[in-house]
Amino acid sequence: MTGSVPLRVLLADDHAIVRKGIREFLEEDGEVTVVAEASGGAEAVRLAGEYRPAVVVLDVQMPGVNGIEATRQIKAAYPEIRVLILTAYDEDPYVFALLRAGADGYVLKNSDPDDLVRAVKTVASGGKVLAPDIAAKVVAQITSGKPAAAAKQVEPLSERELEVLRLAAHGLTNKAIAAELGVSDRTVQGHLASIYGKLAVASRTEAVTKALKLGWLVLDDA
Repeated sequence: MTGSVPLRVLLADDHAIVRKGIREFLEEDGEVTVVAEASGGAEAVRLAGEYRPAVVVLDVQMPGVNGIEATRQIKAAYPEIRVLILTAYDEDPYVFALLRAGADGYVLKNSDPDDLVRAVKTVASGGKVLAPDIAAKVVAQITSGKPAAAAKQVEPLSERELEVLRLAAHGLTNKAIAAELGVSDRTVQGHLASIYGKLAVASRTEAVTKALKLGWLVLDDA
C-alpha cells in the first residue's frame, strides 16, 4: 500500500481480547487503521454499511448471524468491500461454504501476525489469499478427478444432518438443537456448516428452501 491514507479495516470476532490483539497487530504496521469492531455477524453487516471499510476481517463462529451468512450479506450489499476470514476452523465444510459465500481470503488464527497484515493488504488490492492448508484443500477439490457432471450433483445429507436441518426449519436455535439432540453447540455448528457446504448455500433459509426443492424436507418440516 502506498500513500498517506490508511487502509480501513473492520474487525468482527465475538472475543474482545482477540479483537484487541488483531487490532494491535494490524495497526503496528502503520498503514492500517481499524475503524470499527463487531462482536457478531449482524453487527458486522451493519457496521460494514456504516463505515464502508476496505476490508472486513471476519471470524466464522459468532452469535446470531454466523460468518458464512455475514460474508454473503456483505458481499451482496457492498461488493466493493473485501472479506478476509480469520478463524481457527479449517474443516472442509467451513472452507468451501465461505468461499462460495464470496470470501476473498481465508487465514487461520495460528498464522504469523506479519502474514495477517500481508493478507489484509493483498485482499484490499484485489488479490486472493488462502492459508497453505486451505489452499491444499482447494487444490485437492479441484484435482479430485470427479467428472464435471458429477461435481454439479448435490451430495446427500446424512441422517443426522437432515435431523439438524428439520429442527432448524422449525426455528430452533443452535443451543436448542443441541439440547434436543444431546450434543454440543459446536457439534451443531459443524453439522450446519457441512449442510451449507453440501447444498452450496450460506444460510438456514437457503438450506431449508433448497432441501424442500430437492424433496429432502416437506412443508410440515418447515
